[in-house]
Amino acid sequence: MNPFFNAMGGGMGGSPMLGQFQQFMQQMRGKDPNAMIQEMVQSGRISQQQLYQVQQQAQQMQGMFEGLRGMFGK
Repeated sequence: MNPFFNAMGGGMGGSPMLGQFQQFMQQMRGKDPNAMIQEMVQSGRISQQQLYQVQQQAQQMQGMFEGLRGMFGK
């Protein structure tokens, strides 16, 4: 059995991580993520530096996913 498949809830009984993700998606439904981020910066919950670091990490991950997509011909 594939460990990744099991981690994503493919095995018997589901996965706590998958349940948390589904709950997160329900909470986010209909909300503007950019507006939420700006509110977090303005309220001081995150700093501009933290936002910048996360944006850099997201760009790096996007490049990795693009590479994977190329492997599958899409």
